[in-house]
Amino acid sequence: MQKSFVPMLAQSNLRQCHACNKPIRGRTDKKFCDDYCRNSFNNQLKAETNNHVRNVNNALRRNRKILEDLLEPGETIVKTSRDELLHKGFHFRYLTHTYRNSKGNLYHFCYEFGYMELKADRYLVVRGRGPLVP
Repeated sequence: MQKSFVPMLAQSNLRQCHACNKPIRGRTDKKFCDDYCRNSFNNQLKAETNNHVRNVNNALRRNRKILEDLLEPGETIVKTSRDELLHKGFHFRYLTHTYRNSKGNLYHFCYEFGYMELKADRYLVVRGRGPLVP
């Protein structure tokens, strides 16, 4: 009785997909069974970084929308309170840039909408770009 070595060789060459663990056929350097598995695997690797970036971008968009909604169409300046901003969901730690004008006043911007702290928890909200400061 003669033993066949072909099945043993075939088993030793079986590779598994990194995403779904199904057997892979084809090139010897292939890591995934198809594009779906490749994309899924790479998306999972980047999920934590992507979630952080997504959360920051969402906070920036929310802040921008809150500032925009405070200004009536055609207005470029309005005063509001810290409590009103917080009540609407504003997060003061998320901003895109700051700008200090010639008088020394510091403005914090969320894209083209900015705010400056006044006295007694009041804020001046402005529409305008302000130069980007590194």
